[in-house]
Amino acid sequence: MKSKEEIIEEMQLVVAQMKADDIEENPDSEIESFECDCCGQLKCLAGSVEYSGYRLCNDCVLLAETGFALGKIKNVEELVDAMEDTRLEGLCNIIKEEERKANN
Repeated sequence: MKSKEEIIEEMQLVVAQMKADDIEENPDSEIESFECDCCGQLKCLAGSVEYSGYRLCNDCVLLAETGFALGKIKNVEELVDAMEDTRLEGLCNIIKEEERKANN
């Protein structure tokens, strides 16, 4: 049986490779951004994955896949719910950034 650390390292490699594959397949995916349904941050499309109608950025994909592998979460909704405070903070930052751009 793999240790927790081995599982985490394996997931980091898998998720990093997913992002690299997306960039190789479509270089624009590194520039294109979207608002992650989990963390609420504007993130690059490369390495993102859709789970049950939620699009997660590469960082949140790592959290989800590690959570699944370790048996900490059963579905992506659990992660999205757990990230609610982070998502709200992310939305506030996006709004502040848009206001800053509008004022310049």
